[in-house]
Order: sequence, then structure tokens, then C-alpha cells
Amino acid sequence: MTNKLAKRGLDLAKKGLLFQAVTALFVTAFAGAAGGSHSAMSAAAGALISILPAIVFAGFAFRYAGASKNDLVARSFSQGSKLKLALTIILFVIAFKGLNAAPLEIFMAFVITTASHGLAMFHYGTKE
Repeated sequence: MTNKLAKRGLDLAKKGLLFQAVTALFVTAFAGAAGGSHSAMSAAAGALISILPAIVFAGFAFRYAGASKNDLVARSFSQGSKLKLALTIILFVIAFKGLNAAPLEIFMAFVITTASHGLAMFHYGTKE
């Protein structure tokens, strides 16, 4: 991932993931304060369901860069988005079946954390 063409996008992705992680900490702390440890665990699971697939996708998205690697870039994006969707589904199944987590806290943390990533991309992407 040392390709200079992908550096700006990779830096943007890192900022978005950092903002997403900070948001996840706040959401988990709020859920814990409002509803106890079970709510905090459910919120943490929802936040991780948002963060982990985003990390995987970022890895695939910035693996290649440049016009000469156009086919590899398109294939890597496609693979990354498919893997992100599959990983999201698998993590939701694990959270509901394995952790016996509360659905409201999972979905709220997932939505808030995912939205924070999108807002960070918009905010940092329009700078410069």
C-alpha cells in the first residue's frame, strides 16, 4: 500500500476509520451509562459490525492504483464490496446468535457508526 497515487485516498480512509472508532467509543459509553453492561456490549457489537467490514474494504480499495492497473482496481473494489457485505451479514448473525445481544442497541450503534464514517468522508473529502 505504498502506491503514491492511492496515498490521498488511503489517508482519507484512515481519517474516516479513526472518526468511526471514536464515535463507536462514545456510543458504547453512552449505551453503558444508559442501560448497563449488556447494552454496552450490544452497542460495541453493533459498532464493530460497522468498523471491521470498513477496514476490510479499505484494504481492498487501495491495494492498486493507476490507469495501467484499471482492471485490477475495478476487480479489487468489487471483491472488497462483496467481502464487506458478506462480513457484515456474518457479524450480524454472530451478534444475534452467539452474543444474544439486544437488537435495538446493535442497530442504533451500527447506524450511528456507519453514518459517522460517511460524514467523515464528506467532511474530510471536501477539504483541500
